Amino acid sequence: MFLTFLMAGLLLAAIALMYNRLIRDRNRVDSAWSDIDVQLQRRHDLIPRLADSVRAYADYERATLEAVTELRDQARRMSAADVEKRGEIEEEIGTGMTRLIALAEDYPDLKASENFLSLQEDLVETENYLQFARRFYNGAVRQYNTSVELFPLLIVARIFKFDLRQF
Repeated sequence: MFLTFLMAGLLLAAIALMYNRLIRDRNRVDSAWSDIDVQLQRRHDLIPRLADSVRAYADYERATLEAVTELRDQARRMSAADVEKRGEIEEEIGTGMTRLIALAEDYPDLKASENFLSLQEDLVETENYLQFARRFYNGAVRQYNTSVELFPLLIVARIFKFDLRQF
């Protein structure tokens, strides 16, 4: 009788430990995504300032400015859960931002503008933070997904519906 209670207690303790590990790993993924989201928001906030700075110099690039602004609005409206689609939009934003920064080569006055240089610095810093946050997020997802797929954790993960996350 005592042995049965002891075995049941050990089994419950093991399940609790595995469940807690899965919760910790899932929360790490959510936290890492939040870090990315903060940097994306920072980049989104810089877009209008950059667009205003460039607009005066490059009316013919209005299509690029409008496209980047529209992509920014789309990204803001998207659910944080749709990581793959949001990643595609953010990649397009990055490409558009690169084109806007490249305009400075065609406009020496713009290139020398303190406002533009400051914005360019902020964007480079934000992109660096984004790169770090993405690496951290992917590492957290890798660890979480590994936990969800390893035996005996996968049994607990399936019982409590822990799903794999997207990189």
